[in-house]
Amino acid sequence: MKIAVLKEGASGESRVAATPETVKKFVALGAQMAVEAAAGAGASYADGDYAAAGADVGDRAATLAGAGIVLGVQGPDPATLAGAAPGAWIVAGLNPFGDRPRIDAYAAAGYEALAMEFMPRITRAQSMDILSSQSNLAGYKAVLDAAGVYGRAFPMMMTAAGTVSAAKVFVMGVGVAGLQAIATARRLGAQVSATDVRSATKEQILSLGAKPIFVENVAGIEGEGSGGYATEMSEEYKKAQAELVSAHIAKQDIVITTALIPGRPAPRLISDAQLATMRPGSVIVDLAVESGGNVEGAVAGEVVTRHGVRIVGHRNVAGRLPADASALFARNLYNFLSTFWDKDAGKPVLDDEIGDAVRLTKDGAVVNPRLLS
Repeated sequence: MKIAVLKEGASGESRVAATPETVKKFVALGAQMAVEAAAGAGASYADGDYAAAGADVGDRAATLAGAGIVLGVQGPDPATLAGAAPGAWIVAGLNPFGDRPRIDAYAAAGYEALAMEFMPRITRAQSMDILSSQSNLAGYKAVLDAAGVYGRAFPMMMTAAGTVSAAKVFVMGVGVAGLQAIATARRLGAQVSATDVRSATKEQILSLGAKPIFVENVAGIEGEGSGGYATEMSEEYKKAQAELVSAHIAKQDIVITTALIPGRPAPRLISDAQLATMRPGSVIVDLAVESGGNVEGAVAGEVVTRHGVRIVGHRNVAGRLPADASALFARNLYNFLSTFWDKDAGKPVLDDEIGDAVRLTKDGAVVNPRLLS
């Protein structure tokens, strides 16, 4: 089985879907590895390192020729996949809800598209979960981005010239990214508080030394949601939460928002009126900006100022740490394919539970129930 690793085509994407480490492991399984020249340059992986690991390094045409599996960070343009084997697997983050025309194009071309972000959140698939690995880095980087924009120090400092107060950081949404943001802000010496619509996260917040901010005595979300995600909140809860958040963020220096609902626009957590209550010089980092944003006025790819508050809306935040993000992403892909590798067949053979969850297209049609409902 030939596995092709392509140079990413999306603007600003510096990650790569395989590293020399995972190339070597694939070769040990018996795979033929082909890596497009300069595929790892943005993440500081040299072509020579891929060659030393056992990969053939060449141009795109040579890389794709006869490939049965194509690995990517973001889904490659179907028009650029000429030469791949009929029915080749496209294994990447495919943004199924946000880029449906591309999924339809994979189907029309006869490719079997496997969306890594649809990996079920079950115990045996944890090591394959790209959303968790990338969100962990995004939560960390969000705090560093906030510190870079914020015009003051994070920790309390007692000096001969006087005392510098600790920054107050509020994290909204306590999934993987939120938990890492809490931990990172605490390491930097900030006073940290956090909130989530899922009451089960209260203990996690406390375990990291932060203060939980929760609506009390009001029904929360209508359901916990699949895979640990939240679903839509009740109207009563939305009103109570808005009142609580308004009172709390007015006292904060930095707010980091992380709330996402799969297949839906990101929920609005902070309105323009709430922004206006914050102190000038405060900072908000919106990690959901590419899905519509948690913050009114956030702009994807920009840092904007409203009411004296700087709103950071960087795209692809995990990709701003390209070496580590690539290493984790590549291991997710290797863990996925190696788990199902059939030595006799010389290729991976998926089981129904995970295969049916991640498979978007097959035999010229879109087959995933989440895209057909």
